[in-house]
Amino acid sequence: MKHFSELTASAERIVDAGEALLQRLGYNGFSYEDVAQMVGIRKPSVHHHFASKTELGVVVAQRYTHRFRQSLLHIEGSQAQAPERLKAYAELFEATFAQGRRLCVCGMLGAESDALPAELSTEVRRFFEVNLSWLTEVFRAGQGSGTLSARVPAEEAARAVLAALEGAMLVGRGLQSEFGPRRVMEVLLLSFAA
Repeated sequence: MKHFSELTASAERIVDAGEALLQRLGYNGFSYEDVAQMVGIRKPSVHHHFASKTELGVVVAQRYTHRFRQSLLHIEGSQAQAPERLKAYAELFEATFAQGRRLCVCGMLGAESDALPAELSTEVRRFFEVNLSWLTEVFRAGQGSGTLSARVPAEEAARAVLAALEGAMLVGRGLQSEFGPRRVMEVLLLSFAA
């Protein structure tokens, strides 16, 4: 199985196409033919880089999780207080949603988890675990400093935020509404205020 850090420029273009298709159509909604057309290559060339759709999906999810981790580190380095970190976190989802109501790669895959290959389900779970761990620490820090209410345990607050932001993207797409992750976080922060 390939790792996203080993990608050639050609393979990177295929992963970019796979990611965009996943965000719009889901894992079971696209084929290698769709990827080939989007990249402007023949289908056998896609198979040359990724022997299976599972391998492509795993690499897309790995890379997406890695980029998200990098963004979380950036938030930690640029935002000192928990409420500001949560707003910046919501902006990660908002930036994706602003691209034609695209969904989070792992949110979309999570919706299909019962029909995914085991290797891909593992990567999706890893994405959610990374996010929940980070959010839990943000809530613990905010509750400890008094910038966030301690009425809800940090772990539960973290789950609520992640579920709300993923859900905001789904509902926003379904309603064709601009009421996305940024606005949902603004509402949530009112309930988490100390």
